[in-house]
Amino acid sequence: MSVRTPPRLLELAGASLLRDNEASAIAALEYLPAELFPSLFLEAFFGRHSETLKALLQAWPFVRLPLGGLMHMPQEETFQAVLDGLDVLLAQKVHPRRCKLQVLDLRNTGRNFWSMWCGARARVCPSPCMVSAAEDSLETEQPLASSLKVFIELCLNERTMDGFLTYLLRWAEERKDSIHLCCKKLKIVSMPVENIGKVLSMVRLDCIREVDVCCSWRLPTLAGFAPLLGRMTRVQSLLLSHVHVSAFEEEEQEHIVQFTSQFLRLHHLRVLYMESPSFLEGRLDQMLRCLMTPLDNLAITNCLLTELDLTYLSKCQNISQLKALDLSGVSLTNFSPELLQVLLEKVAATLRELYLNKCGIMDPQLESILPALSRCSQLSYFSVLGNPLSMAVMGKLLRRIAGLPRLSQELYPVPQESYSSHGVLHPGRLVQFRADLLEILRVLGRPRTIWISASPCPHCGDNTFYHAEPIVYRCSTPA
Repeated sequence: MSVRTPPRLLELAGASLLRDNEASAIAALEYLPAELFPSLFLEAFFGRHSETLKALLQAWPFVRLPLGGLMHMPQEETFQAVLDGLDVLLAQKVHPRRCKLQVLDLRNTGRNFWSMWCGARARVCPSPCMVSAAEDSLETEQPLASSLKVFIELCLNERTMDGFLTYLLRWAEERKDSIHLCCKKLKIVSMPVENIGKVLSMVRLDCIREVDVCCSWRLPTLAGFAPLLGRMTRVQSLLLSHVHVSAFEEEEQEHIVQFTSQFLRLHHLRVLYMESPSFLEGRLDQMLRCLMTPLDNLAITNCLLTELDLTYLSKCQNISQLKALDLSGVSLTNFSPELLQVLLEKVAATLRELYLNKCGIMDPQLESILPALSRCSQLSYFSVLGNPLSMAVMGKLLRRIAGLPRLSQELYPVPQESYSSHGVLHPGRLVQFRADLLEILRVLGRPRTIWISASPCPHCGDNTFYHAEPIVYRCSTPA
């Protein structure tokens, strides 16, 4: 039987003010303690007391108003009241004495703010994707003169461009001299570049920190987006997926230069994810030469690269501090084994995560990188799923990296001996393989957790089997 949390005195006071007389509540704002404002705001917002909301905006005693977390249900009337209150505030040459408002946050933030002032009864959106406002705190400590920052979340999908966002963009455009519309994370799902440009023309591009392009573009489309990317001078993370190059692409090299040259302006870029960038084959050096800062994370996946590309990558100074490297889906079968070894030696001092899934790595290549891999002292996550490896080489791998102090997640493929000559997984052989692995771990004498997967099968790519139980060895300590 659950016990209902009783309302706090602050909540009762706010509800009492609005219940007795809304005009009296507005008149009392000048004398109310700041602690009462959040609770009163919630009562006015969910109770649709528009006049009180307008008045609260003009006396708001905090730098930030995290409104986005309250808008998980349509609240058109109350949101309009908030904007009307801001209009009144912006029209005043001298702001009210109590008002400290500098930031209206329409992202899904503010859970801590409302919970601190209003307790468990605050009806804040419980989304797991809540973003922290702490990253913006330093930017809002200094006065912004007559400007107001409005933070929004932008997910550009022409099918879900709702009325709320359309109205907000129009409202901000009409007040661009006194409103700075800011977006920390930009996600593009589906929208023509021309429309993307129109939306972003209303946003301060130097506020954007993270860009996710989660749609399939042709190379000319990427080139059309490139100038906008170049103006996002403070972006820290860029994810780009599925850029296709037609067989007879005109001006292909020009389009690639239009894109790669924008990296010369991105002096804060630390994370770069490139999913299926087919246009980089034989041209990876063009992008690497334009990097202006050392990267923390680099992913180039599911595409073709040349040996020369991998050579340039291993020589690039701006990858020498990598914490995560993902080359999954890049075929390394016919590459010189030394190339991957040189690359790992370059990042051995800092690398924490290494993904080499479905790279066509065979026994000789894996053996060649064992010395470099054993020197990756910070490595905590290592995955070589989907590669055709033998039990003997996997045993060598387990022994060679047993001394890595931080390694906690290891993901390996079922060895070739566990398959029949027709590529069918043999359950009995798999059981024996697991027993052999456990014996190796026992001899090594260190706690290890290893995941073994036959999905996809390295022979046929079939996803019919996934062994969800890890192999766990825990050292027994003497009594």
